[in-house]
Amino acid sequence: MLSRILTTVAALGLSAGTAAADYALTILHTNDFHARFEPISKYDSGCEAADNAEGKCFGGTARLVTAIAEARARSGNAILVDGGDQFQGSLFYTYYKGQVAAEMMNKLGYDAMTVGNHEFDDGPEVLRGFLDAVTFPVLMSNADITAEALLNGKLPKSTVIERGGEKLGLIGLTPQDNDDLASPGPNITFSDPVAAVQTEVDALTAQGVNKIIVLSHSGYALDRRIAAETTGVDVIVGGHSNSLLSNVQDGAVGPYPTMVNETAIVQAYAYGKFLGELNVRFDSEGRLIEATGEPLVMDATVSEDSVTVARVAELAQPLDEIRNTVVATAAAPIEGNRDICRVQECQMGNLVADAMLARVADQGVQIAIANSGGLRASIDAGEVTMGEVLTVLPFQNTLSTFEISGQVVIDALENGVSQVEEVKGRFPQVAGLKYSWDSAVAPNAGRISEVLVATPAGYAPIDPAATYLVVTNNYVRNGGDGYKMFAGDDKNAYDFGPDLADVVAEYLAANAPYQPFVADRISRK
Repeated sequence: MLSRILTTVAALGLSAGTAAADYALTILHTNDFHARFEPISKYDSGCEAADNAEGKCFGGTARLVTAIAEARARSGNAILVDGGDQFQGSLFYTYYKGQVAAEMMNKLGYDAMTVGNHEFDDGPEVLRGFLDAVTFPVLMSNADITAEALLNGKLPKSTVIERGGEKLGLIGLTPQDNDDLASPGPNITFSDPVAAVQTEVDALTAQGVNKIIVLSHSGYALDRRIAAETTGVDVIVGGHSNSLLSNVQDGAVGPYPTMVNETAIVQAYAYGKFLGELNVRFDSEGRLIEATGEPLVMDATVSEDSVTVARVAELAQPLDEIRNTVVATAAAPIEGNRDICRVQECQMGNLVADAMLARVADQGVQIAIANSGGLRASIDAGEVTMGEVLTVLPFQNTLSTFEISGQVVIDALENGVSQVEEVKGRFPQVAGLKYSWDSAVAPNAGRISEVLVATPAGYAPIDPAATYLVVTNNYVRNGGDGYKMFAGDDKNAYDFGPDLADVVAEYLAANAPYQPFVADRISRK
């Protein structure tokens, strides 16, 4: 049971008061759920029913129902919020779009969420359908939506809710670079989060609200900047970077909460594997005087709510024929963890890049470039189902082929390594070439030190003046993840190739049992 998990006190450097005038609140939170309504494996992909019965699985909405109910009972005064990216990541989203997310979030009783970049994956229309279906406010402060008729008036910048006799101000943040990350359309402009937050804090303060929580789909690094450069923010509930903040879990990237000045920052990894539980206390002036807690792991010790299990199973019925089809076997686990694939060569990156290149090599294509942000999970050893492949590649991207110069290839790789320190999804996995990059060089200032292209005689230096045929996915080809040098109508491009998930499934089948590997394609100085 959750009661066996003890919260850990985080030193604030502030005196913790217990006077009668103090106000105690539990902030329960999730982020980057990515349509994982069913339990997941340790690889963050699908988990077989037999493995779930043996206690090997994590998460799933049915466990969250139990955990949230128990946490609310423990607290007596709690809110439940989400840091964005409920959309995308499993067949549930592919088939139902945002409707299952709306149903399950309503069932769990969320008080608010912010807009993640993946909420824009299918444009304003699908997001509007979600907004119409949920029973709580969805917030976004750092965007101008007045020119987008589908969303105008539907996404407040902030809101005020009452809990335990006190007013709480909630502010939403979405990534400023949504134009690169998703498909918000031409009618929305995004702005710097710091100024947006401060504007809303000042407005809420003027209304007499002195307890302010930011729901931020901005990433752990940017959340620390927001805390440092704003005043009046008490808590930031984060998302986007899938950061595990913890005082007891292996692999945590920072303490829970992380304190910057007097602001407590929390995040709870992703995929419903944890439920964040932050216990805060404010004095009579609204000053944060205590912040303690720990993400609660949603493992087999958390029982699954039977009604929710049945509902999710009902919703899964149309998906089962697709995802249960065995397409191949893997000789060993195929590593696709974002913390690896977004900073270095990885097994999943090589698989996807090789599959793309193999599919179009007979057209004379020489180079494949895959953005690591498109790789969403690992695959375990043994039978590989189509459902597992779709969990890795959920975006319904198609292959795009086009012609560019060697210099544009270099420029693209330079873009790809420009945000490694932030673990961004533009990091390029490749086939048909090797490259070296120097982390000591500033981003976009010549980090790429060598590029070699595969030839029949072996690898040779790329010729900046030569023309090369390249394959990627249609999202990257159209400028996603900063690859704007690939966009445009002057590249003899074909953007309507086969679905990337089908391409990878067929490649796995042709090479079964597939043996994962890394091969020194990417070198870091």
